[in-house]
Amino acid sequence: MQDWVIILGISGIYLLITLVMGIIPGLKVSHSTDGYVTGDRSMNVLILYFVLGASIFSSFAFLGGPGWAYSRGVAALYIIAYGAVGMVPFYFFGPKARKLGKKYGFVTQAELLQDRFNSKLLSGILAVLTVVVLIPYLTLQMKGAGLVMNTISDGVIPVWLGAGIAYLVVLIYVFFSGVMGVGWTNTFQGIFMLVIAWFLGLYLPEKMYGGIGPMFDQLINSDFKQALTAPGLDASGNPWDWWGFSSAVLVSVLGFSMWPHFFMKAFAAKSDRTIKLTVVLYPTFQVFLIPILLIGFSAVLKYPGVTPADSILPHVLLQMDLPAVLIGLVCAGTLAASMSSGDAIVHAAASVGVRDGLTKIPSVNSWLKGGDHERLLIRILVVLISLIAYYFAVFAKTDIVSLLLGAYGGIAQMFPLVFAMFYWPRANGKGALAGLIGGIIITLFFLYNPEFKPLPVHEGLYGIIVNVILLVGVSMVTKPEDTERIKRYTDF
Repeated sequence: MQDWVIILGISGIYLLITLVMGIIPGLKVSHSTDGYVTGDRSMNVLILYFVLGASIFSSFAFLGGPGWAYSRGVAALYIIAYGAVGMVPFYFFGPKARKLGKKYGFVTQAELLQDRFNSKLLSGILAVLTVVVLIPYLTLQMKGAGLVMNTISDGVIPVWLGAGIAYLVVLIYVFFSGVMGVGWTNTFQGIFMLVIAWFLGLYLPEKMYGGIGPMFDQLINSDFKQALTAPGLDASGNPWDWWGFSSAVLVSVLGFSMWPHFFMKAFAAKSDRTIKLTVVLYPTFQVFLIPILLIGFSAVLKYPGVTPADSILPHVLLQMDLPAVLIGLVCAGTLAASMSSGDAIVHAAASVGVRDGLTKIPSVNSWLKGGDHERLLIRILVVLISLIAYYFAVFAKTDIVSLLLGAYGGIAQMFPLVFAMFYWPRANGKGALAGLIGGIIITLFFLYNPEFKPLPVHEGLYGIIVNVILLVGVSMVTKPEDTERIKRYTDF
């Protein structure tokens, strides 16, 4: 029997186990929208930790992380830099959101913002923004899964089929179980990934060079030395400047806890302590990103010229003389990395799309008289969003990390609004709308016209600057919001 058949067989067993684990939890929560979207607000620390942690260990980490270390050197450390502090705002925002969600029935951040700023238009814009930025994030996960399946099968399984197989499993358990299916599968996948990451990160340098120290000694004495000098290389292979590196970290920090599939977990948490303890523990996940980067560094001298760089991990595994069973377990771990983010993303995008978008249309809202109808509509959108992301995953040519980094610029525009929601009573709906729209326009302009940037910083940073100016300026010259409604968000 050929090795790739054994490898695929192990990956298939993993997919089956994940499917079963994803469906069972859905049988234990209420058959309501609240049960489907928030799991009846019952997530404990263990599940919340792995739900949020597994979102980091995605295709972005298992494939994009080694790919950046392999092609861009220490530029990949920006991942650890923003991940270490990116959840800090959630320590303050999360408990406030949880209390309000429990009291008023909110299940998305856009519902909070709509209520605080008294603007249905703001809710609709946020729904569109959420779906638009989450589709590239979901596309990223599908591209990763397809790439793994294609590489480990020696090209027998094309990328489109590999992505389709993995995400059919995700689609089924998210469709049936909602957020609790996401939670339990992420816990299983997270533990599995951590074991695989550390094994590979220590094993590959030892096997190829005799250890991590000897590996870096050889890299320093090679042509790769420049890539080991901070802040590494840019996408063109030239030295990356500190403007680009620092702004990428800053925008990612501001956008980190703003991702709807992150923020919405505040509504699913069991208590304030659950959220705060999860945030305190969360930086430990960055420790587990270190072996991921070591994988990429280990391949630089031994396997030069591999393209795309995101495929370096499966490429190395197939080139080395490893047992097929071991390669199968590693590939299953890589699939876990992709799927553990993809399930949370598609669930969040569909939930926001319905709750904050479609329900604002009078004809749709009149049809949604019962929770079952709303849950059905969310399920339908789960399928549609998955199909759209699948299309882009098969035809898009952008590398995995760049795809995510570009999406961060859009999602980071929510940060000024969320901060003002809780900490600046004078902020009003007109200011929030002006800031959000202005920030998005500026971000998109510089994204597609980088030659006009005054400084070579991430386009999202320009958007945030304009966002804050408009939010403050328009709020100060227009009528304040109702005092009683403001007190909900400031009196804790």
